[in-house]
Amino acid sequence: MSGFQNGDFDVGARLRSMRQAAALSQRRLAELSGVPHGQVAMIETNRSSPSVASLRRILGGLGVTLAEFFEPDRPVTEAIVFRPEELRDLSSLLPGAAPGRTGRIHLAQVGDARAHNLQILYERYEPGADTGRARLDHPGSEGGVVISGAIELTVGERTEILRAGDSYLFNSTLPHRFRNPHEEEAVVVSACTPPYL
Repeated sequence: MSGFQNGDFDVGARLRSMRQAAALSQRRLAELSGVPHGQVAMIETNRSSPSVASLRRILGGLGVTLAEFFEPDRPVTEAIVFRPEELRDLSSLLPGAAPGRTGRIHLAQVGDARAHNLQILYERYEPGADTGRARLDHPGSEGGVVISGAIELTVGERTEILRAGDSYLFNSTLPHRFRNPHEEEAVVVSACTPPYL
């Protein structure tokens, strides 16, 4: 998976600030996250641009999501109904999110995932989109339904092509990957608990 980039956002400074606020050394955060100590140091000094999987693993050691990392001051909402334009766009949190790039993944979150301990996403995978060779893994469970198109799902050693109407549910500690090797966009509605992104 390519390095994490998010415009002018200083990933290193934000990570360092959050780690210090949690009173953790770089070494201790690395231990809690299951990553090499040097990786935390390289990210904090902006000498390395982490993948989504790496950054998410490190943030797991801090007990925060990617959305909280990038939008710390977002107000909590009491809403229970969300129109399409009110969904929270998480697409910019993914690597390769630059406009015009082909094979992008578009993610829109329903409401405040942390407040409900449930993340519901409306996902669109352009042709060629891929969560990356470095598979995702995180505590919890995740499931979804393919609304249109087709998506390739790999969980552990098993790979399946899911088409419209097919669904999935698995323990998300198992390494997994989503990919769209087809020529049309795939749309998926998914849920994850606890929230991953």
